[in-house]
Formats: sequence, C-alpha cells, structure tokens
Amino acid sequence: MLSRRLSARLNHLLRHSPAVVLLGPRQAGKTTLALEIGEQQSSVYLDLEDEGDRAKLSNPTRYLADHESELVILDEVHRVPELFQRLRGIIDRGRRRGKASGRFLLLGSAAMDLLKQTGESLAGRISYLELGPFDALEIDPVAIETLWVRGGFPLSFLAESGDLSMEWRRDFIRTYLERDVPQFGSRIPAETLRRFWTMLAHNQIQILNAANLARGLGVDGKTIAGYLDLLVDLLLVRRLPAWHRNVGKRLVRSPKVYVRDCGIAHALLGIRDKEALLSHPVVGQTWESFIIETLIATAPDGTEAHYYRTSNGTEVDLVLTLPGGKLWAIEVKRSSAPRIERGFHAACADLDPQERFVVYPGTERFPLDDRTDAIGVVALAKALQSAK
Repeated sequence: MLSRRLSARLNHLLRHSPAVVLLGPRQAGKTTLALEIGEQQSSVYLDLEDEGDRAKLSNPTRYLADHESELVILDEVHRVPELFQRLRGIIDRGRRRGKASGRFLLLGSAAMDLLKQTGESLAGRISYLELGPFDALEIDPVAIETLWVRGGFPLSFLAESGDLSMEWRRDFIRTYLERDVPQFGSRIPAETLRRFWTMLAHNQIQILNAANLARGLGVDGKTIAGYLDLLVDLLLVRRLPAWHRNVGKRLVRSPKVYVRDCGIAHALLGIRDKEALLSHPVVGQTWESFIIETLIATAPDGTEAHYYRTSNGTEVDLVLTLPGGKLWAIEVKRSSAPRIERGFHAACADLDPQERFVVYPGTERFPLDDRTDAIGVVALAKALQSAK
C-alpha cells in the first residue's frame, strides 16, 4: 500500500464541510482511500453499483437520518442522481441540529454527471476534490521511469511484471469502452471511441487539430468535440488551454490535448516496456505529458495551467499561475544534458515569469543561466508544493 497525498486534504475538508465529492477515474484508488478514512471514525459504506446497496436508499431520507451520527460513504454516486436533491434538505436539517460537517463522502468516476447534479442545489454545502492515479510524490523516486512507462493506476504500477501491468491496462481500456462509457449515457460505438482515443495518444500533447481527427474517423467537427468532451469528463484526457492574456503578440488559441495517464497512452499504442518506448516516435511527447500532468497534480490548489505559443512558434511547454499570481515557466526536455532554446528565452521575455525551469530526467539541480535551473520532476513537484 502506498499512502496518498490527498488523504490529509480530504480529512481537512470533511472537518469543515457537510459533504465532499471525491472525483477520479475508475481504479485510481478512490474507494481504498475512502475506506481508510472510514476506518478512522464511525462510518457506513454503500456501493451504489450494487443492487442491494441501492435498495437501502429506496427511502433515502429515512436511511440517512438513521445514520446521522456516522460518515456516510456513497460510492459511484452518479448511479442515483436523484439523491442530490434530497441531500440539500438532509444537510440543512443536520446543520440545525449541530451536524455541520463530515456527513457525506461521495465518490464518482466522472466529473460531468456529478457537477451537473450538484451545481446549484448543493452550493455552499459541498466541496470537491480530485484523486488521480499515483503521482511522482507518492512513489519511491527511483521508480519514476516505471511510473512513466506503466502509468499511475495502482494495479498497473504495482503489478509484479511489465506483462501483467500491460494486461491490466488493456482490460481497463476494454472495460471503459464496453461498460463504463455506455453507463454514462453515451451511444458512441466502442471501436470508434477506441480509435479516437488511440489517435489522441499518437498526437500526445499536440495542439488540437479537430479537422484532421474528423477526417481520420470520417465524422464532422461537432462529433469530434463530443468525443473529446466525453473523455475529458471521464477524467481520462486533459485539455491544456493556451495562454490567452494580452502580451501584444499573436497567440495560438487552440488547446493541447493528451491522455492523462501515460501508461494508458502506451497501452493504446501497443508499447509494452521501456525499451519499446525509447525507440518509439512518441517517446518525447509522452515524457512531456507525464511531466506536465505530474506538475498540475502537485501544484497548489487554485493554480492555473496553460501552455504559451505565438504564431511564429515561440513556446513554453507549461505556464503555471500560482494562487498568489506568480508565474512559473517550465520547459520539458528528455535529454540528460538539457539546453535552453532561443524560443524559451523569447517567450520568457513576453511573460516575465518569476521562476524558470527546465525539467529533465536527472535528479541534480543546476543553473543553465542566471535565471533558469535544470531540475528533476520530483524536486520541482516538491518546490511547487511549498510555493506560496
């Protein structure tokens, strides 16, 4: 078992909020973390994919009133969407009786349904937290490249062999396509969505070209947008927006898109191990997406992430705007002897960031010029965590 960084934050929110929604893709470890939290106090757990547990909520007001003094953990809560309307009154009545926090922990495998259901009805009564797969601060630093190759889903990362890890990821993809996507109301044919997902993996961390994707699948641009929205809402794909503030330059506006877990991207591409990955054309792209996803996951709450690119190609891979307004400009290199390119200098002249880094595969931190350091991903993630 590896401990999760989010555990302390989740406990904090439960102490100060009546309900907390823990979002994350399936198999990321939400249930395990919730049950660990539940063991620390009086709690009851219901898996709403289980018919028997759903039946217990046939009269939710009465059932939840009977467990008012316990933390109620509801797994896959999107399966009972009508429950959200009831929770508002239950929470408000509990508050009047002095039960102002720690009532409900709701787990969901997608952002879309939960956010739609809870938007206004539970405003001021609910907090949100996202749990992804393992990140670079949750594992032994010597296993960073294993995390990159296998991805961070616990059963993939911790598998006894690379073959077992690959088998798990292939089953994960198949289950999502054949069972989970239809469960969320989508009628997209499984093979079509697999092809689209694979196309995104081939174009990992590239600027979105919806027209090319549409031609490849024989559909229109609106259909591509729908497919992309679905995978983003399922927390499987990230859209990294372009920097859009006025810096007196013509800026690229389209987002970059990537499969959030590199292990899943590698499985979609049939890349079995590190040796195969190092000889594959996508190696630099998946390394970049791995670093960017790690840094977004470990950045302070409220951090905004963008990439910066002008029409003449001046670019920064990742621009983080920290809650206090400070800018960090980050370039990603796969080389063990990284160098700063002219475009990074030009972009930093436009942005004037407070911190500048080049992330590379090594662990030593050293200056590349008087304002830019080369740094490993673990060290930079730790620096982000302590940033103010």
